[in-house]
Amino acid sequence: MHTVYTNVSKGQAAKKEDLVKCFGTEDQTKICKEILAKGELQVSEKERHSQLESSFRDIATLVADMCVNPETKRPYPVSIVEKSMREAHFSVRPNKSAKQQALEVIRMLKEVMPLERSQMKLRVVLPHGKSVRPRLEALASSVEMAIVHGDTGALEMVLLTDPGNFRQVDELVSKESRGKGQLEVISLKEIQEGDELLE
Repeated sequence: MHTVYTNVSKGQAAKKEDLVKCFGTEDQTKICKEILAKGELQVSEKERHSQLESSFRDIATLVADMCVNPETKRPYPVSIVEKSMREAHFSVRPNKSAKQQALEVIRMLKEVMPLERSQMKLRVVLPHGKSVRPRLEALASSVEMAIVHGDTGALEMVLLTDPGNFRQVDELVSKESRGKGQLEVISLKEIQEGDELLE
């Protein structure tokens, strides 16, 4: 015997008129099958809290992976990012992706702590790239190496740029070289490794 409730915790069974009105039948087995097939899963408060806490940690981990302290060029520990997120009163929105929310958190935390996106290291090779050099330099946060080969005018450049500029650099290389240029990702994030000396 199956029973359909309007409120399980209070033990209130659904009235037959309500069942016929909602489901078009009073056959409890058919109604239970329809609820299982099309109904929404009710999540308890503890489960919801656990999911939100897990999402909060995921977002903090993404921020820690994507950002560095601009003074030391080292990543922040996830625990520091979590603490800063709590102090900034960030709340998880379950209908948005973790990456979208991480980008929002970065903007939010930049106002309260030294924080910047870790830079990508790219190598660009362009035949006849001398004229493109100023536009590439404008997209770069720093240029580690730039060589223009005198006889051919080919440009070879290693630069650091914000990951948000990658698409622009890629489009510039493709357009200006008509498919003959090269864009190589040397590292996805340029960070300082090793121990830091404390004085």
